[in-house]
Amino acid sequence: MTSDLDYQVEIFTNRLKKRAKHLGKWARKNDISCYRLYDRDIPEIPLAVDLYENYLHLAEYSAQHKPIPGTPDEYRTAMTDAARRALGVPEGRVFYKQRRQTPRGDQYERISSTASLATVSEGGLKFRVNFSDYLDTGLFLDHRRTRAMMRELVAELAAERPVRVLNLFSYTGSFTVYVADGGALRTVSVDMSNTYTDWARENLALNGLAIERNILLAQDVFRFLEHPDSRSFDLVILDPPTFSNSKKMDRILDLQRDHVELIQAAGKFLRRGGFLLFSTNRRKFTMESQSLGEFSVTDITSQTIPQDFRDKRIHHCWLLEKRTS
Repeated sequence: MTSDLDYQVEIFTNRLKKRAKHLGKWARKNDISCYRLYDRDIPEIPLAVDLYENYLHLAEYSAQHKPIPGTPDEYRTAMTDAARRALGVPEGRVFYKQRRQTPRGDQYERISSTASLATVSEGGLKFRVNFSDYLDTGLFLDHRRTRAMMRELVAELAAERPVRVLNLFSYTGSFTVYVADGGALRTVSVDMSNTYTDWARENLALNGLAIERNILLAQDVFRFLEHPDSRSFDLVILDPPTFSNSKKMDRILDLQRDHVELIQAAGKFLRRGGFLLFSTNRRKFTMESQSLGEFSVTDITSQTIPQDFRDKRIHHCWLLEKRTS
């Protein structure tokens, strides 16, 4: 182990212990068991560390300004062991990923078939997570607040009328589970991946939510949007990838270029006065609000970034309300 690596292990360990002490109090007070402990706080240690109850998930980001000390295997072993010891996590429950530059659109590709699975809790609900097989676990922790906000919105609407929700690019269905729990009479979730659609079905089942009232469609979202129904939805959730060139799609998705078209197409499913949540993790995204005259557009990003995320540009969120006239 190099002296530079020894030094990084020492400061990383100290930082993790300090963050765990501070965030642990906050998490217990707010009944949060899955949260981010370290968010590339120290520039020379390009890691994100997430605690999922008694599991740790470490992600190494490309450090363009300075190479990591030691070989990749040495670094991985040292930092994984440091995190495990600092936080008292058992061996076998620490997972390490390398988030390198890859062809755009590959972020959801399978990277392993180990199937290191667990069921975790968030907001009084249960979710299946996979620590080994994909770059992401299936539950994006930065949207914890956003999910809770959508559940609250649905509950408010449901107090006055039956509520229907459409979830586009639904991934593993975490938003769907939240809004169904909030009282949505019917949800429709659309994602082109059979794997993620099955995963969403499992998340619904974990929470005792009837599949008959929560429809899951493994379909290209753009194809789905070609056939708007009777504008019957009260809320549309639209959280697309930044870019996708999947062979399952008839076209390439570039969100900056295509977001106005996507929002307008999704808006055709909304009743007047209905809401659309739009979210993206593209850091330099620019919302073209002037092209969305049929909506009242509100930037709610600051309300949705959780306290445990130091990176306040982890995502951007807007809540759009369809004008009544």
